[in-house]
Amino acid sequence: MYRVGIIGCGRPRATEGATGFGMSHAHARGYNASPDATLVALADINRDSALAFQSVHGGERIYADYRRMLSEEQLDIVSVSTWPLLHAEMVLAAADAGVKAIHCEKPMAPTYGEAVAMVERCEANGVQLTFNHQRRFGAPFRKAKQLLKGGAIGALRRLEGNCDNLFDWGTHWFDMFFFYNDETPVEWVIGQVDGRGSRPIFGALVEGQGLSYFQFQNDVQGLLTTGFGARGSINRLVGENGVIEVGHSPEQPVRLFNAESGGWQTVAVEEGLHGMEYVERGVLDLIDALKTGREPELAGRRALRATELIFATYESGRRRGRVDLPLTITDSPLLSMVESGALAT
Repeated sequence: MYRVGIIGCGRPRATEGATGFGMSHAHARGYNASPDATLVALADINRDSALAFQSVHGGERIYADYRRMLSEEQLDIVSVSTWPLLHAEMVLAAADAGVKAIHCEKPMAPTYGEAVAMVERCEANGVQLTFNHQRRFGAPFRKAKQLLKGGAIGALRRLEGNCDNLFDWGTHWFDMFFFYNDETPVEWVIGQVDGRGSRPIFGALVEGQGLSYFQFQNDVQGLLTTGFGARGSINRLVGENGVIEVGHSPEQPVRLFNAESGGWQTVAVEEGLHGMEYVERGVLDLIDALKTGREPELAGRRALRATELIFATYESGRRRGRVDLPLTITDSPLLSMVESGALAT
């Protein structure tokens, strides 16, 4: 039995006192669904939130100080479900405490250097690190990849998406592009951001509008647009013989256009674009990976590639030119440009 501790016990979404989506509740449901894990400890600076969480999901002891929990509980797995500004310090502390696995919420961190440090420290300490890019377990996204691999649109040529911002939401779409394209690395990125309409999301500043254009090593190209004019939230897989679209509408989560479809054809899937059950599946997958020694679907190295695209896009805006990967900066160009006055918000 893996001993599990959770850092961050926020209230469920849309309930009294909630300041986020309450992702730790979905983490806990995943652990409680596993025959190989037991939730033994909770850490939160708000004891009322921790008690409310405990009453629903269990957890034998509550700590106000997560470092004390790490030192006293001999945990095997730790979930970090706090705002991005706290991720790095908590992941690094857990990695140094001797745990076997860490599962952290996304986005990874507010600077690229912190994101790299988390992955490198966990690898050095032999700790399995995962980040909650849960849409890899969603039926619409898996169906799109199945159609692509089945030849429905021929060879993949381009991946497109739009969403609210590059950092908090864009991390999901960058990650899905790697998912569709078999984890193929990216060669270069060219992009731009605008500060008008920028705001903090869970304490981390995001751009008001952005554009990221990039090329994978297999010559597939990617395009993500954000902010004003981004209609809904869509993934589009463009092939030599057709298009697969994910997220057109709740009624059409997946649709297909090719020579045989006679126009846009709705593809049947049993789930929507969003679902906390996807988070639970991610937890079950990381436990199975820990047991078997395989790479988890939500591996930290995979999350880092998506994060690299975020900060490479910011860096392209700072340089006003193309950025070739791997990325070598450690700061957040977005934050640096705002602090220097180069980008007005």
